[in-house]
Amino acid sequence: MTLMFLNGGAMRGGPLHHLLRDAPLVGVVRTAPKYRFYSVGDAFPAIEAVESGGVSVVGELYDVPWDVLERSLLPSEPEELELGVIELEDGGGTLSMVRRRAYTEPHTYRDISHHADWRAYKASLEAAQ
Repeated sequence: MTLMFLNGGAMRGGPLHHLLRDAPLVGVVRTAPKYRFYSVGDAFPAIEAVESGGVSVVGELYDVPWDVLERSLLPSEPEELELGVIELEDGGGTLSMVRRRAYTEPHTYRDISHHADWRAYKASLEAAQ
């Protein structure tokens, strides 16, 4: 088992939640305030560590079995993301999908750090329609 921070479609109620295969939710948590938060084509979020101007991003922490991580969750991740380690608000670290460092197509990323919450961002899109 390993702790995994999720902040997009695999959270409770999301279209990819089934990929967790009943991995237990540890709780709703926030990252340390050192990340920028992006929408990638309004399809999924990405976080990126920054030296300054970071925010605390909302997500869910799960205790994920290694086989679920290896065979279900990671293979479904988009190429714009990679597995990394992030810092949580309480100072602890955990695995998370982060913005891929070698992927350089800035036009596909929209900075949504002012939302700092994927569900809030998606709700704002729906409200604007």
